[in-house]
Amino acid sequence: MTQPFELPHFYMPHPARLNPHLDEARAHSTEWAREMGMLEGSGVWDQADLDAHDYGLLCAYTHPDCDGPALSLITDWYVWVFFFDDHFLELYKRTQDRAAGKAHLDRLPLFMPLDLSAPVPEPRNPVEAGLADLWTRTVPKMSQEWRRRFAVATEHLLNESMWELSNIDEGRIANPVEYIEMRRKVGGAPWSAGLVEYATAEVPASVAESRPLRVLMETFSDAVHLRNDLFSYQREVEDEGELSNGVLVLETFFGCTTQEAADTVNDVLTSRLHQFEHTAFTEVPAVALENGLRPDEVAAVAAYTKGLQDWQSGGHEWHLRSSRYMNENAVRGGSPWPGCTGFGTSAADVRALLATAGAERLRSYTHVPYQKAGPARIPDIRMPFPLELSPHLDNSRRQLRDWVERMGILAEGVWDEDKLRAYDLALCSAGLDPDATPEALDLSAQWLAWGTYGDDYYPLVYGHRRDLAAARLTTARLSDCMPIDGAEPLLPANAMERALADLWVRTTAEMPPGARRTLKDAINVMTESWVWELSNQLQNRVPDPVDYLEMRRATFGSDLTLSLCRMGHGPAVPPEVYRSGPVRSLENAAMDFACLLNDVFSYQKEIEFEGEIHNAILVVQTFFGCDYPTGLGIVHDLMSQRMRQFEHVVEHELPILYDDFQLTEEVRAAMGTYVTDLRNWMAGILNWHREVDRYKDEWLSRRAHGFLPDRPPTVPVPALR
Repeated sequence: MTQPFELPHFYMPHPARLNPHLDEARAHSTEWAREMGMLEGSGVWDQADLDAHDYGLLCAYTHPDCDGPALSLITDWYVWVFFFDDHFLELYKRTQDRAAGKAHLDRLPLFMPLDLSAPVPEPRNPVEAGLADLWTRTVPKMSQEWRRRFAVATEHLLNESMWELSNIDEGRIANPVEYIEMRRKVGGAPWSAGLVEYATAEVPASVAESRPLRVLMETFSDAVHLRNDLFSYQREVEDEGELSNGVLVLETFFGCTTQEAADTVNDVLTSRLHQFEHTAFTEVPAVALENGLRPDEVAAVAAYTKGLQDWQSGGHEWHLRSSRYMNENAVRGGSPWPGCTGFGTSAADVRALLATAGAERLRSYTHVPYQKAGPARIPDIRMPFPLELSPHLDNSRRQLRDWVERMGILAEGVWDEDKLRAYDLALCSAGLDPDATPEALDLSAQWLAWGTYGDDYYPLVYGHRRDLAAARLTTARLSDCMPIDGAEPLLPANAMERALADLWVRTTAEMPPGARRTLKDAINVMTESWVWELSNQLQNRVPDPVDYLEMRRATFGSDLTLSLCRMGHGPAVPPEVYRSGPVRSLENAAMDFACLLNDVFSYQKEIEFEGEIHNAILVVQTFFGCDYPTGLGIVHDLMSQRMRQFEHVVEHELPILYDDFQLTEEVRAAMGTYVTDLRNWMAGILNWHREVDRYKDEWLSRRAHGFLPDRPPTVPVPALR
């Protein structure tokens, strides 16, 4: 069969190495697969299939340093996961039997109890038998924290099949950003990272969830998944009818040739490897120092990082050799430079390859700020929910103006009267909560003003000074303005601290400590995300789309908004309902719609007038190497998908959730009110963006051309007490 494209030259900075216990692992995994019922008689594999795929070789390349028993166990895990994938294909994807596929997936988590003494069901098929056996052989060596993380990664890996089956059933090819996000969430690489810990060293719990370790795992994941998409395109797309493949996604969305799409996927893959290296060399050592890790814990993180590097190199080498994949004419030999084939390579070729690799590495850092970008193009944005406005809007505007003056916000040089009028944050609150009392509406508008002021304050004050340390100090002090259990509050030193202290006291007066902690955590997430933005700004580093989207929820204050929304529902809704997948999916869809909406309207303001880099359209342009209209098209499509996702969850998933949790009519009514709040939130935010001057070309140009000029403020930064 003719290959649909030529495999590109891959960037591979670390040579692959082979574990000496390969033959032992091959023999063991064959015996184990037969014992579990995966070979003859399974209807999925026979011995020839297992031999051709050679998962022992995969694991020997990806885990070159572990001992024989560990390699055999890890190989069994990979035999199981690939058998699961092919078993699901034959029984559920080819037959389009979504209900049976979901029932199959719903049983598998039962075989992964965190407490090994807990009873498990009797296995009904080779997938269940294999998982039950592997779990009991693996987890005794690992901590409860690792067990929890690995169980979650395994569930996500299994649920990928349901997502893929849904896409096939709908005939839908994902948006490029959505694809990378979902591939990261439900793809196999986070699961593989857990086995890297088993083979090397377990990451200390104190840093396992930290941002640098998360970025390390996510960039590893993206690279693994995108590499697999290139090698498996022919099998997945042409043979299986699969729609979840990065090459197909770009080919379809950009309207380009398969070869052009494959080359673009390789560019993104290379960018992910560069980000992995940057994180490993700069951010991971810093987080180890900040958390005071012991020498043995630092060594564990280093071993884990090296294990991820080995997996990248070994996984690539296996893809070059396995009959499972398209690999004709692929460059072999383990050279660290893409396309360098050894002694015959000319100096000119090497120079060209070095230049290409360098250009790819720098792409995220080469954005030129303050380029002409406007007026912003506003597409047709579908809003299925009606707008309602509070009748107390005019009074709330007056109350907000008086409060801002009392707090001293207009005296620090960040905002002035013209900005306050142009931002009209009371209008936003009036749409977000049209049924609020006058007092609640005032409080909502003041929270919005404080969050918007802080978001403007950090880049203008600390970005101009290039003072990241002062920004971190301010963030710590803001957290101290929010005492939980009657602790002495911080004495405010400026308007931002004074305003937060005032809002905190008025908002939490009747709250129990647990609710205060939740609200404080949400505010801390937002203020810490402002530091993340500032750090990127000082490096002139445009983040990748998935990392950006996840952090954008924080910088936009989405968690704060959700916390405030949930307050009005009382204790009726159990916390586990809010933590459930459908509710988180509902909230993320609403948050992403609002965040992306903001980026569409604020593109000119941020790119042309503020020199900003944190805008989804610019992020997509940089990541995929496309122009403004194409980037806008991707973001607009993603917004539309998020709105459809929101509607789908409300119509199809929440009723099942209510039944699963056996919710009372009272709780169902409270959740119905919450859904209405989220609908009002999206409709109100869209109306606000359309109406206010903050994003309009005329107002922005007037500010930029000398009328009421912005100036770097001189705000003193107090020392921590």
